[in-house]
Amino acid sequence: MADTMQFDLVSPERSLVSVPVREVRLPGTDGDMTAMPGHAATIVTLRPGLVTVVDAQGNATEFAVTGGFAEINGESVSLLAERGHPRAEITQDVYNEMMRDAMRAHQTAETRRESLGDEVVAAAAKLLGDMEALGTHIGLDPNQATIPD
Repeated sequence: MADTMQFDLVSPERSLVSVPVREVRLPGTDGDMTAMPGHAATIVTLRPGLVTVVDAQGNATEFAVTGGFAEINGESVSLLAERGHPRAEITQDVYNEMMRDAMRAHQTAETRRESLGDEVVAAAAKLLGDMEALGTHIGLDPNQATIPD
């Protein structure tokens, strides 16, 4: 079995990273998981959180994602993020923008509850909660983000 696997992280705005890695820790919607060389093939839906990439030397790099999915097989992990940033780029202003997007989605779901259904509203509320947890985890204040009138 190989010591590393290929990792690619892409968001709609840009390709964030393409490197060989020893492991990738993912915030899956069904729970956190770690992918390593030789992992069984699977597709994982992601929730907002931190993706941790460990290179062959054991150095860890973090990326914040707002959701998306990862395709995993024994040789690679390809992650398509709804929105992604290197952890070092997540300022309070960037985080506030991400929170406003989640707040708008939740507000829209609540407003259209009758046509969308309770499951969509619950999913939007969970997304908002996960975004708040992400900010708190990295030391940012989720209460600073407000939706302009």
